[in-house]
Amino acid sequence: MEPGLMPQSDSKISTGRPVKLLILSNNPNRGSFKDRIGRYLDILRDTEINYEIASLHVGWPARRNLFKTASRFDGVLLHKKKLSLPDAYLLGRYCKKLIYNYDDAVMYDQDKPWRSSLLRWMPFRRTVRMADMVLVGSQYLAEHALKFNRNVEILPLGLKVNFYNITPPARTDDKIRLVWIGSESNLKYLEAIKPVIEAVGSRFPNVVLRIIGDTFFDMPNMQVEKLKWSEQTRGLGLIESDIGLAPLPDDRFTRGKCSFKVLEYAAAGLPVVASPVGTNAEHIREGITGFLVKNHDQWLEKISLLVKDRQLCQAMGRQGRDFARQFDVSVIGKQLCAIIRKCLESGQ
Repeated sequence: MEPGLMPQSDSKISTGRPVKLLILSNNPNRGSFKDRIGRYLDILRDTEINYEIASLHVGWPARRNLFKTASRFDGVLLHKKKLSLPDAYLLGRYCKKLIYNYDDAVMYDQDKPWRSSLLRWMPFRRTVRMADMVLVGSQYLAEHALKFNRNVEILPLGLKVNFYNITPPARTDDKIRLVWIGSESNLKYLEAIKPVIEAVGSRFPNVVLRIIGDTFFDMPNMQVEKLKWSEQTRGLGLIESDIGLAPLPDDRFTRGKCSFKVLEYAAAGLPVVASPVGTNAEHIREGITGFLVKNHDQWLEKISLLVKDRQLCQAMGRQGRDFARQFDVSVIGKQLCAIIRKCLESGQ
């Protein structure tokens, strides 16, 4: 077996001709890979899409040897990685079919989204043009791919809805918990609405902010509960909360965000207050599962409304749970398998 290849289990459910898929990622342990591909691996296996996962090696000789193994597969699923000229040449030489998958605005710099960079755009264009199919997480991302490839499929993120169907322990306080979940790189989006959270803390002494992540901050007028993110703590940490927050600035990078945290909040039965950016606007039913807000005054107004109206919170939470079911992995996973087979079996 080639270095970096991880075989799957042998158990299968017969659904037609078995196919072999090589899945390539810079880092299969990162959250973006787990969210976009990792949680569907069992479904791939059960539908006879026999995958192997490989980490893209830094060294050229190792990567060259890895690309050569593509000839043993019916196709390659490339996750987010934009191909250099040498990579594109070699992978194209050995790869029978290429599916390029991304759910972020990989063509822009997260820290400087206003700046167009040939170092990002050229590899992005090259990879999209080379792909037999491009698989994206939103219409916004699809519009970028369609400039260079007409075979583009949109597949939203999915989640295990039942994972959030747990009964929290009885409350021992009267606190109302605002909650935000995310990584260190995205914490700046929450920090941008600090003035709003401070104002809520001054207005409602029983409100606290819960951050579920790997980096935290403190505020003088708001108690902050710091929960280290883990697969074990994320579900209960949300279920124990009351109102989900999903702030985003409006720029070329954030418009490509695919709103996994909004789906998590909904599955956990929380009303959501969010910026109308990325797929937030698609995943929130205005006034039914949450609110979309554009400025600090609106943030303060809608959070305050939910803090004061517990019945509204609960009603929105129930609607959110119902809405989230259409994004369950059992649903999205079947769609993913169909999309992969459509590409690998075309022209045969």
